[in-house]
Amino acid sequence: MPIVVTEAKIFACTQSKVLGEKIAKAYGAKLGKVITSTYSDGEFQPSYEESIRGARIFIIGSTNPGPENLMEMLLMIDAAKRASARHITAVLPYFGWARQDRKDKPRVPIAAKLVAKMLEAAGATRIITMDLHADQIQGFFEKPVDHLFASTIFLPYLRSLNLPNLTIASPDMGGSKRAYAYSKALKSDVVICYKQRAKANVISHMELIGDVTGKNVVLVDDMVDTAGTLAKAADLMMERGALSVRAICTHPILSGDAYKKLENSKLEELIVTDSIPVKPLSDKIRVLSCADLFAQVMDKVHNNTSISSSFVM
Repeated sequence: MPIVVTEAKIFACTQSKVLGEKIAKAYGAKLGKVITSTYSDGEFQPSYEESIRGARIFIIGSTNPGPENLMEMLLMIDAAKRASARHITAVLPYFGWARQDRKDKPRVPIAAKLVAKMLEAAGATRIITMDLHADQIQGFFEKPVDHLFASTIFLPYLRSLNLPNLTIASPDMGGSKRAYAYSKALKSDVVICYKQRAKANVISHMELIGDVTGKNVVLVDDMVDTAGTLAKAADLMMERGALSVRAICTHPILSGDAYKKLENSKLEELIVTDSIPVKPLSDKIRVLSCADLFAQVMDKVHNNTSISSSFVM
């Protein structure tokens, strides 16, 4: 008997509805209907308004804080499991809570491991995500994880700029591997910023390892939160003789006074994806969609074909 591959169904959590519609369109399908009922105390209940029995379903939703985004994803997965879906793939363009991937001091949680276990306990049979804060988070899962790289999106854009004397920079030591991978693809130099934090989101000191004199610098990071690191790094590099400084960051969290810091910094441009909805509050921000990348990988996963061509680095 030949294996019959039924049509996949795509659904989206509330905050990722716009991205979900883009992915569904690129995939060549309609976004499935889900309604969410909310009680007066804030408790909410998602409900699939079509049969998903025996189907492979993709649930699209970034899990960035607050906790409602993660909770909605868990409830959507649980509802799909109880509705007898055959395969449940959680598509997390941004895997939230990932900065807590280890014990960096006594008596703190490892939230990334906890979230991984919660997703599996809810019923997810596969995870698709992009640019994890730390690659080893894949090992927190017992289910298959497809870890995509936004370099697939960013590299063509960087090449289109035709920047002379291009130099790739990492805003911290932890991102040096990512920076070296970009520099190898673009055949450019690399510099690294060394920073010390007084506390979370507060930088006490930053130094530059490498020469940026006469260079067009592109900072590479997985996320931008308060934009303090990027603003400080851009200002430091311009002081050290850089011609221009841009930044590419996959996940635009942009919390607190991030927009103000960006506007006041010497950063020429911040290039991000739409893994998290972006408020258009700054002319310096350019958004490149990740919808095509996710749609291509979802199609290959559904049809059991290789996705290795979707990995640039």
